[in-house]
Amino acid sequence: MRAREPERRIVMFWDGAPYHRSSTVLARAKELDITIEPLPGYSPDFMPVEALWRWLREDVTYQHCHASPTELIARVNHFADTINLDPLTVADRLWTRTTLDPEEEKLRIPA
Repeated sequence: MRAREPERRIVMFWDGAPYHRSSTVLARAKELDITIEPLPGYSPDFMPVEALWRWLREDVTYQHCHASPTELIARVNHFADTINLDPLTVADRLWTRTTLDPEEEKLRIPA
């Protein structure tokens, strides 16, 4: 990244995974003049990719055991190809919301 953008200020936002906090990684980031900003713990709202992983698991792996790694990879690739055909659905599913929809929230409350 630094090689491609030698003059640009680079800030990386990372979760608290142990490998993101290792002294080796932090030292290398400092050496490359890359600023690391940690995300607060338990804050998936700041990480839309978490919603993407959940969506992928719902569509590809929930209640299904694939016969081989090759089959699983093919299903993951199909998932990626399919969601990329409908960017509005992707935005709707992954966009961080700042308000709650009362009608949608009613569905979350057990009867």
